[in-house]
Amino acid sequence: MSLMPAWLLFATIALVFWGITGVTQKLSTNRISSQLSCFWWAWAMVAISAGLAFTVPIQWHLRPFILALSILSGVLNGLGALTSFAALESGGKASVVISLISLYPLLTVAIAVLFLHERLTPFQDLGAVMAIVAAILLSIEAPSATASPESQSGR
Repeated sequence: MSLMPAWLLFATIALVFWGITGVTQKLSTNRISSQLSCFWWAWAMVAISAGLAFTVPIQWHLRPFILALSILSGVLNGLGALTSFAALESGGKASVVISLISLYPLLTVAIAVLFLHERLTPFQDLGAVMAIVAAILLSIEAPSATASPESQSGR
């Protein structure tokens, strides 16, 4: 009997955490601003980072370029969080917003193909196209219930 590979276990745990996160983010932005939600999200990241700094041996000596990339990753992640909170606060449904923003790997794939010269198989190309179709289908909104009677009766 083989055990689950460590990467698969961690990926599964991340899936669960991020799956629950979409609901908690929507609940928070229903009650407080997206800016305040992002502020508290950032403080949670500070607490996790501090816990790591005190419990895990970390190699602090980094080349400036690697440090800059790490900081840029954090900035982009924070801006992504802020805009996702704003999308939820401005009326986006958690089921749609989180599904759409979770397609960010498509951008990663495009950048990797363009700049890192990575290649996709036809099967992977098909997966990317299906993800784009899914995003389009998820973003289609039903007609508003507040539409005028004339527009609902087809006149």
